[in-house]
Amino acid sequence: MTLGDYGTIGINYGRVANNLPSPPQVVQLLKAQGLTKVKLYDTDSSVLSALSGSGISVTVALPNEQLSSAAASQSFTDKWVQTNIIPYYPKTLIDAIAVGNEVFVDPKNTTTFLVPAMKNVHASLSKYDVASKIKVCSPVALSALQSSYPSSSGSFKSDLVEPVIKPMLSFLKQTDSFLMVNAYPFFAYIANTDTISLDYAMFRDNKGVTDPNNGLVYKSLFEAQIDAVFAAMNALGFKDLKMVISETGWPSNGDENEVGATPANAAAYNGNLVRRVLTGSGTPLRPDQPLNVYLFALFNENQKTGPTSERNYGLFYPNEKKVYDIPLTLEGLKNHQPAMNNGSKNQVPVAAAPPSGEVSASKAAQTWCVANGEAGKKKLQDALDYACGEGGADCRPIQEGATCYNPNSLEAHASYAFNSYYQKNARKIGSCDFGGAAYLVTQSPRFGNCEFPTGY
Repeated sequence: MTLGDYGTIGINYGRVANNLPSPPQVVQLLKAQGLTKVKLYDTDSSVLSALSGSGISVTVALPNEQLSSAAASQSFTDKWVQTNIIPYYPKTLIDAIAVGNEVFVDPKNTTTFLVPAMKNVHASLSKYDVASKIKVCSPVALSALQSSYPSSSGSFKSDLVEPVIKPMLSFLKQTDSFLMVNAYPFFAYIANTDTISLDYAMFRDNKGVTDPNNGLVYKSLFEAQIDAVFAAMNALGFKDLKMVISETGWPSNGDENEVGATPANAAAYNGNLVRRVLTGSGTPLRPDQPLNVYLFALFNENQKTGPTSERNYGLFYPNEKKVYDIPLTLEGLKNHQPAMNNGSKNQVPVAAAPPSGEVSASKAAQTWCVANGEAGKKKLQDALDYACGEGGADCRPIQEGATCYNPNSLEAHASYAFNSYYQKNARKIGSCDFGGAAYLVTQSPRFGNCEFPTGY
């Protein structure tokens, strides 16, 4: 197998946040990480301008709100292409337009507009003589499937097949484009923790799942999901159509019911996925078709609505520090030694041995949160990085030279950070856990001149 047979890794650059770095800074971050493919959710001019001359391939989007207009009139798509594509291309390497996003689950029911809108966008690209260079596609969610298990029985929802799936697949085939699929093993895992092993969801060693219909063995939930879509396409006669995984990822934090949303699991899923994509073949059903994947997402986005996980898919915090450390390139894979410390270690040297003894949270109003030294360095470091990063704990006192820097130990610094997080969250139940890395005490922890706050 030559290098060209391997897949590619890109990333989704979402911007539903009010604290992100400027587009030029983001382009520098992408370059520093060796990322050469990025997917956007709009055609923001500042972003497209920043990407000009960067050598980074870009997928842009026509949002769901504009589908009805795009479907109704080619003059609308002519103007849209003239405004949002032509001024930037080819200095900005726009290689695809995502028309809508997960349209079949759009609450505004824009499904009927999808294929006419795609056709009009393509016709407008032809008018400007760039249709052969810029593909037109549309990301679909796995919920478009009626059946996904076993993979070989994959099929699209029957009410979508004739009105939209077949016409869309035909259009993609005619224009030499590809199907975009958003696939999240995380959702399947949290809904079925009793039957799906975490190792299977994480690309770790496991006995695998055998498809009873064709005998193919699946070692990861991700590949089983992708092959269910391939099987659904095969069933409709589209056996040669290519696929791009337009979104996949794993959150580093979540609500209480979002089991498995931890920095360690996010690092394992995305890290193992990158290794699988960049060094492996295709899926069991399509072994010769490399996997081309866009990770979700570049940043944690603080203005996204919904469960906590929605705001915690980022590989980076808005300050450009890594949420966890994984390589994103083949070169990075070769040099990567899984590190005990992740990207924010230099900013947060850390903390202090707590008084021992488990204490009930309800025992006293005055409670403090401290690190559990038996949780292990990796878990403590991951939890510390979360507390000082996305968690919003005040970690300034544990910086070198500050009042609580000494004793300079992971446990001591973690204790200070965990307590800051706990107090800032009004000592809410569940805010002193960090996946078993912390517990409550009723005696104020103190180290030298360092006092642990009791409230903010």
